[in-house]
Amino acid sequence: MRFSKPLLFIACLLPLAWILFATGQAVNPIEFLTRQTGTWTLNFLLITLAVTPLRRLSGYGKLLLYRRMLGLYVFFYAFIHALTFFVFDHGLDPAAIWHDVIKRPFVTVGFLAFVLLIPLAATSNQAAIRKLKRQWQRLHKLVYLIASLGVLHYLWLVKRDLSTPLIYAAILGLLFLMRTPMARRLDGKLKFL
Repeated sequence: MRFSKPLLFIACLLPLAWILFATGQAVNPIEFLTRQTGTWTLNFLLITLAVTPLRRLSGYGKLLLYRRMLGLYVFFYAFIHALTFFVFDHGLDPAAIWHDVIKRPFVTVGFLAFVLLIPLAATSNQAAIRKLKRQWQRLHKLVYLIASLGVLHYLWLVKRDLSTPLIYAAILGLLFLMRTPMARRLDGKLKFL
C-alpha cells in the first residue's frame, strides 16, 4: 500500500504534464489550458465520487485510502482552471472578473463551485477531521452540490455539441443513483452473483 499512494500521486500529475505540453502546441493556448484543466477537474471529481460505490461493489475497502488524494487533485486542477481564468482571461482585474461572474451564468456556477471547493480542500486533513467531528462530514457533503455545479458549468459553457457534457451528467446521475438506499440493497445482492 505504501508504494501505491506515490504511484497514484504521480499518475494524477500526468494529465497536467500532457496539458502543459499540448498547450504549447495549441492554436489558442489560453482556451486550451482553460478547457483541459476544467475537463480534468470534472474527471477527478467523478473518479473521487466513484470511490465509495466501487468499494461497495468490489468489496475492496482499501480504495477509500485514495479518496482524499483524489479529492485534493480535484481542487488542484480546479485551482489551475480558476487561475487561468483570473490571470490570463482577466489579468487579475477584480472588476473584470466580477463582471464576468455576474454577467455569464456558466461563469457564475463555475465560480461558486470553486469557492465551495476551498473549505473542502482546507479541511482534508486529520486535524480538521478531529476538530470538526460530525460537522466535517456535513461540510464534505458539499461535494455533491459542487459536482452538480461543475456539470452545469460545462453544460452551459458548450454552445453546439452537448454530447460530452451530457455524458458527464449521466455519469454523475448514475453515481448519485448508486448512493440511494435501493441501490445499496441491490449492491448486497450483486455481490453474491
